[in-house]
Amino acid sequence: MHIVELLPPPERERYARIREFLQASVRQASVEYWNREEFPFGLLADMGRHGLGALQVDGSSALFKGLMYVEMARADVSLSALAGIHNELIVGMVGQLGSDEQRRRWLPGLRNFAQLGAFALTEPGHGSDISRGLEASARRAGTEWILNGEKRWIGAGTIADFALVWARDEADQAIKGFIVETDRPGYSATKISNKIGLRIMQNADIVLEDVRIPAGNLLPGAADFASANGLLRDSRAWVGWQAAGIQLAAFDVAREYALERRQFGRPLAGFQLVQQQLADILGNASASLSLMVQLARIQADGTLEMAQAAMAKATTTRLARSSVAMGRSLLGGNGISSDYEMAKLFGDAEILYTYEGSYEINSLLVGRAVTGISAFT
Repeated sequence: MHIVELLPPPERERYARIREFLQASVRQASVEYWNREEFPFGLLADMGRHGLGALQVDGSSALFKGLMYVEMARADVSLSALAGIHNELIVGMVGQLGSDEQRRRWLPGLRNFAQLGAFALTEPGHGSDISRGLEASARRAGTEWILNGEKRWIGAGTIADFALVWARDEADQAIKGFIVETDRPGYSATKISNKIGLRIMQNADIVLEDVRIPAGNLLPGAADFASANGLLRDSRAWVGWQAAGIQLAAFDVAREYALERRQFGRPLAGFQLVQQQLADILGNASASLSLMVQLARIQADGTLEMAQAAMAKATTTRLARSSVAMGRSLLGGNGISSDYEMAKLFGDAEILYTYEGSYEINSLLVGRAVTGISAFT
């Protein structure tokens, strides 16, 4: 990718080392974990040793961080999702919105994936409307907070050391962020199984029943939901990098297959329709990367707006959905088996299209920005 040449030499060298590790050690190994819906703790530890748990706090440029998400998604989308949420939301929020004590306690372990956090916002009855409809409650009782409620689709909810839970303070009705250690009485998490994509990611249903936490577990910088908007905006943009990465993965798999598979006495790659599909997949990936590079420049300037992040997420995931569909078609019958990787990518792309704001919701955010009229009730 010529985009890599935009990085300064030290980041370019680091990029090459990590890309080689991800392709050699993560890509193929992830397939069986994906099939079994099992979490690969060893692979995560290796990613930590390569610094992928500290991208938010190690001084990396916005472009380098984005390209790391590309290469992680190119190797495995589930692990890229976990690393993205970990960096953008968990490390980001503890680092920017947490207290000195919270940073001392959690950031060292988070930096190398020795500890994990889960971002607990979405609820069974509230997804796109969560900022208005959030039902989980928090009540101050002396030196403690008491939390009640349910959360759904929470990544790493069954394996995390703590959940960053968003709950509505009964006293002032403000939505606030709390660190809830997952071994506290009243916290329970149940794995959501039988997903069609991101099968390595351990999503969970979480129930909070009179969970008591110290008053100091409130994130002081998260005393209202608006305080998290900047990080949520950036995490929406992060999915665009994932969408570019999954398209490069689809191109890698499709090209290799087209060169090796022979039909009618010659390689598939020699047929015009196959070459057109390969060209279209690569074109979609290149367009997505170009959009994200421009977004990284805007982020570096500190001027990124939610509508821009929403447009990037909606556009790149739409293109990703198209690219993996072409890749699945190119592989014919083998395209429906995860043994050939493309089916894995096909399923994972559906999740990218839906999470961090569905395609439709993000499109409406863009529509509101360009018309000045909200389509939301």
